[in-house]
Parts: sequence; C-alpha cells; structure tokens
Amino acid sequence: MDTLKTTRTIRHIAFVCLHGSAKSVIAAEYLNRVAAKRGLALHAFSAGREPDPDIPQNVVVGLREKGFDVSGRTPATANAATLAHADEVIAFGCDLGQDAGGKPQRQWSDCPAVSDDFAAAWAYIVAHVDELVAAPVK
Repeated sequence: MDTLKTTRTIRHIAFVCLHGSAKSVIAAEYLNRVAAKRGLALHAFSAGREPDPDIPQNVVVGLREKGFDVSGRTPATANAATLAHADEVIAFGCDLGQDAGGKPQRQWSDCPAVSDDFAAAWAYIVAHVDELVAAPVK
C-alpha cells in the first residue's frame, strides 16, 4: 500500500515596529497562537528598526494577562538578514527600504501606541491578525 506524504510549506510573517518590543511582539505572539490552535502553516516573528534592549514592563504584563510569556526576551533587529527569512513583512509605520528584499509588505501604521493604551493596541492588532489569517494566501 502506498502512503501519501503531505508537506505543508510554512508561511513566515515578519512583524516590524520601530523598537521591536511592543506592537510587533504582540502581533507575532498572537498570530503564532492562532496558527497553532487552528493548525495553520504560519509562523510569525518580530523585529525592530531601532530595537529596545528589552521588552517594556507594560507589554510583558499585558501579554502575561493574555496568557503569553515574553519575559526575558530581547527584541531582534529588522535588517536584510533578519527579514530574508520572511515571506511577507507587516510594518507598524516603519520604512523598511531595501531591507525587505522585495517581499510583499503591508503597513499597519494606524495602530494605537501600546504605551498609551495596551487594550486599544491589542484590539487593533488582534482584529488585523484575525483578518490576515482568514484571507486566502495569494
């Protein structure tokens, strides 16, 4: 009897914000949770154009309340080498220039500041990620 093997290609999404420590982290964590729960072949990572040395406490606490543990994580730098691993790049108001390497890009630049209102930023990001995973892959 022949056995059929199916391989799924994982689509990698890079979320980029200025400091790589708030909006992009929230988006990547949430997308990875949704993908795991739904069995979707998606993986997200976060990075920043000017990364902070660590994730701010309000983000750590806000995400902990949502069931995510990002304590001790260090934001990555968004550059050509980091973004080379992405199939698509979603930026929160950052100009990626040539670093995106011609990959498809989206801008979610109207996201509220996490430092001003975690709940509003969370709601914005969750809604956009839910739309992203519901849309067919082109």
